[in-house]
Order: sequence, then structure tokens, then C-alpha cells
Amino acid sequence: MTTLVTGASGELGRVLVGQLGPAVRKMSRTARDGDGWVVADLKTGAGLAAAVDGVDTIVHCASSPSDDAEAVRNLIEAAPDVRHLIYISIVGIDEVPLPYYKAKLAAEKVIESSGVPHTILRATQFHTLLVRIFTAAAKLPVMPVPAIPDQPIAVSEVAVELAKLAGGEPAGRVPDLGGPETRPLPEFAKAFLAARGKRRPILPVRVPGRTFAAFRRGEHVGPSRGSITFEEYLRNPDTA
Repeated sequence: MTTLVTGASGELGRVLVGQLGPAVRKMSRTARDGDGWVVADLKTGAGLAAAVDGVDTIVHCASSPSDDAEAVRNLIEAAPDVRHLIYISIVGIDEVPLPYYKAKLAAEKVIESSGVPHTILRATQFHTLLVRIFTAAAKLPVMPVPAIPDQPIAVSEVAVELAKLAGGEPAGRVPDLGGPETRPLPEFAKAFLAARGKRRPILPVRVPGRTFAAFRRGEHVGPSRGSITFEEYLRNPDTA
């Protein structure tokens, strides 16, 4: 059986293909060196028919802030008879009115109404997202950090879970996957600064609006099923 990973050159896709073994086809929008790569564009549909030809399972890791639903439609149109479509989504997308979350929710609805056998896994945000946010904020003399809780998870743990799902039967919406700890975001910022050997005053910021009100309520956190803490990731990012 052949498994296709869309977005195989991305942060999650790169780790996932290493979990899936030799029968994996890696899809990207641009040509890549190495075996197993196919080029296709989810937005236009160009190259999709060839990319999905003979594929048994698709793990859809490619993501777009605005076009997720259209990309999913194009993918399903190209592979209406696929045995199993697996979609990685985000915890809280039906409660947090962030445009990107709305796009992910719309994509879920396309999959659920398509009739294609599928599995949808929602995960909390990655450790790597926090690092990008904190790296940018730490360039300022005072480090502003939203005063919200967060529950980051390691990319590797999400990849392991997706690989397990790819080896199983379609299950619809499965239990959410959250990181091991839910803590105020400024506490994660302190851990980041300590790991980088930096000193900055941290300014917790109460951001106005409906989106951050939902974040403050913790609508984006879920069951704790991960085990790699943020501090462990900072100490060893290559393996966590």
C-alpha cells in the first residue's frame, strides 16, 4: 500500500515521512531532490491526478491560511476512491474566531460531507510556533507576550500519532492531541529566555477582541496526551 503525504517538505510532513517507511510518496509544490517526490499544486489542481494515482492512503499535512477548503476539494476530486484520507487540524477551531482556524474548520466540513473514508486529528500548536513568536518578541527591550494559556506539543509526537492513524482504519473525528502541560504563555517565554541565555523583562499583554477572549478561556487547549515538555524540546529540538 502506498501512502501520499501532502506538504511533505513542511515542518510536520518532513518528520512524518520518516515514520511511514518506504512505501511513501512525498508531495510538494516545487521539485525536490531525492526519491519518492511528486510535484502538484493543491490550489490549482495541477499535477494532482498523477500524484494520487495508485495511492491507498493520503495524509494531508499541507496547509494554507486562506485556501484549505478549496485545497481539500481539489484533493478529493482527484482521489474520490482513496481508501483513507487523514487530515491534521487544530484544537479549538470551532471556538476561536481566528481566520486561519475558520479555514481549517471549513476544510473539516468539506471532508466530513464528501463521503470519503477519513480520519480527522486535531492537535494543539507546536513548540516551534512558540519559539518563532518568542524569537521575534525577544528582539525588543521588553518582551510582550499575550496573557493567555497555551498547551504546545512536539511535532514528533503529532507525526507518530498520524503514522499510527495511517496504519489503521478510517475513524472520523478522533480524540484531540494536546501537549503535556497547559501553562500561561509568559511562563513558556521565561523558559525560552532561560534556554537561550537571554535576559528580558516580560510584559504580559491582554489583547482585546473576540479571538483573544477565546484564547483566554482556553478554547484552544485539549486533553493532555503528549509527553515532551517545552523545556525538553528547547534542550534537544532535533529529537523532540
